[in-house]
Amino acid sequence: MEQYAAGYDAVVDALQSVDNETLDRRPAPGEWSAREIVHHLADSETMSAIRLRRLLTEDNPVIEGYDENAWAQRLHYAARPVAASLELVRTVRAASGELLSHLAPEDWERSGTHSESGPYSVQTWLEIYARHPHDHAEQIRQAAAADR
Repeated sequence: MEQYAAGYDAVVDALQSVDNETLDRRPAPGEWSAREIVHHLADSETMSAIRLRRLLTEDNPVIEGYDENAWAQRLHYAARPVAASLELVRTVRAASGELLSHLAPEDWERSGTHSESGPYSVQTWLEIYARHPHDHAEQIRQAAAADR
């Protein structure tokens, strides 16, 4: 839970030394820029919030995967400002964190099936999304440090 709660701050910390030009720097061909990572995190947080709520309210839901690269392309990640997406990460993560703090022990056992990875419980959800922004914060640092 602590790692989950610290996720937004990890991303903000990684962005501290990133100016507008650096936001678009790619660490390698085909890898996402810091700008694209922020938009991905916003969409992922939104998706994760729905996934959590479905796990808690539906019996054995199917949690659908999605094509992250298609989202990046079709939702114009490379062209959009990051402020609104960063705020979305903060707000959605705070709301889901509040929800998690109210779960009963049996709620953590609720599960469904992820269309790409199989069995998917509330506990699995937390393990994935607790580390997700931390992993991407490191990618932001790498993208910012990449040579032009």
